[in-house]
Amino acid sequence: MERDGDFNGATIISKARLLHGGRVATRSVITGEGEMKSLGLMHPGTYRLTTEAPETVEILQGSCRVKLAGEQAWNTYQAGERFSVPANSFYEIEADDVLDYVTHHGQAGGAAPA
Repeated sequence: MERDGDFNGATIISKARLLHGGRVATRSVITGEGEMKSLGLMHPGTYRLTTEAPETVEILQGSCRVKLAGEQAWNTYQAGERFSVPANSFYEIEADDVLDYVTHHGQAGGAAPA
């Protein structure tokens, strides 16, 4: 089993948050430092997602196209890349294959999470 992090002091919300008829699923993690993150899995499709706090979405596996609110162009992101969404906004995301990702809540500007 691949291990990407130490979960000491973290709180894991075990109940999944299911969106778009279960085609998008996330589980929340609150780090020992109080940072909120969501571990997500998205089935192929196009979805509109909203934000309350700023978010940075880090793609772990797969690729997607993203169009932020107010923009006309779609941008492509793949594993190892990230994009940011401002608070109180939305974005459209299109995945051709299953997309594995982490959302870092409260972070914007593409800054690397600690």
